[in-house]
Amino acid sequence: MKYFFKLVAAALLIFITLSGYASDLQRVQLGSASESYTFPFYSSHDLTGDLTQIREIIIVIHGIRRNGDVYFESMQKLSKQSGRNPKEILIIAPNFTGATDLEKKFEGMPVWATRDWAAGLNAKHGDSTLSSFKVLDDLLLKITDRIHLPELTSVILAGHSAGAQFIQRYAVLNQIDEKIRALSLDLRYVVANPSSFLYFTPQRPSGRTFKDFPEEQCPLFNLYRYGLVDVIPYAGVKNSQELYKRYAYRNIVYLMGDKDTEPDANNLDKSCPAMAQGATRLSRAQAYVRYERFLAGRATKINHLAYEIVGVGHQQSKMFGSVCAMMVLFQHAPDKKSQAATCQPYLF
Repeated sequence: MKYFFKLVAAALLIFITLSGYASDLQRVQLGSASESYTFPFYSSHDLTGDLTQIREIIIVIHGIRRNGDVYFESMQKLSKQSGRNPKEILIIAPNFTGATDLEKKFEGMPVWATRDWAAGLNAKHGDSTLSSFKVLDDLLLKITDRIHLPELTSVILAGHSAGAQFIQRYAVLNQIDEKIRALSLDLRYVVANPSSFLYFTPQRPSGRTFKDFPEEQCPLFNLYRYGLVDVIPYAGVKNSQELYKRYAYRNIVYLMGDKDTEPDANNLDKSCPAMAQGATRLSRAQAYVRYERFLAGRATKINHLAYEIVGVGHQQSKMFGSVCAMMVLFQHAPDKKSQAATCQPYLF
C-alpha cells in the first residue's frame, strides 16, 4: 500500500510539473497603488527572496501559444549549458493570458484577445484596460531596483516568433529604455524570427531597395502593428523620424533562421500588410535590416546586430541555443559537444 501511495504521489508531482503549476510559477503585483494588478510569470528565483547575487536578468517572451512555461524551461536548459552560475542569472518568462487560459488558474488577471498582446494592445481587466507593453514597463521598473539587486549589470529582453513581434515593437515604442540605461544597466533586445516588423515610413521592400508601397494594393498596409498609422496610445511619441532615431540607438540583436523560408508555414502572417514586407520570415527579416540602413543613410548610427542561424528554421530552442545567441544571452559560448548551430553576420 505504501508503494502504491508513493506511485500516486510521484504521478501527481509529474502532472503538476507538466501542467505548469510548478513552484516556479509566480504571481507579482504590478502597477500603481491606485491601479494595481496581478500578473503571472515563471521565474528561476523568488522575486521576494535574496537577489543580491543577480548580475543578469533575461526576460523571455513566449510565442503565439502563450506557453511561458515551455519558454522558461528551454531558457533554463540553455542557462545550464552555458556553465554560468545560476545564482547570478534571473530568468523570467511572463505569461500573457488569453480567455482560454483561465483553466490554468489565471483567474482575476488581465486577459488579452488571441494575438493582441503581441502588438501591445490592451487587455480587459475589470473595468480598465492595460497594454501588454505597460506590463513589461512595470515589470522592468520592479526588477531593476538597485537596492535589492546591487550587482545587476544587464537586462535582456528576448522573443521568438510572436514573442519577437512583441519585443521588436516594444523596442520601438517604449519610453523607459533610457531610464533603465541611466541606472548603468545594459538593456538589450533579442528579436528572433518574427512574422512581421513595425515600419516607420510607407516604404516597403522592392527588390534590394525600398519604394512607396501602392496603397491600392493593400489599403491597410501601414496601419499599426505593421506601420505607424493609428499607433496605439502607449507610444506617446508619434513622430516617425524621432522614433526611428531613438530605435536606431537602442541595443537590438536580430536572429534569423536561414531555413525559416516556408511561405505557407503555420502561424506565418499571410495578411496583405505582412506580405508587403516579404514572402517568408527570413526574407522579411533580411529586408528590415536593409530598411534600417536605407533610412539611416549616412546621418544615423545604428546600434544593431543581425545574424543568420545556419541550418535552423522556426525553432526557438535552436535559435536561442545557437553560438551567437548564447553569447548574446549568457556571454558564454556553448560547449562544443552541444552541436549548437553556427551563425553568420547578415551582410546586407
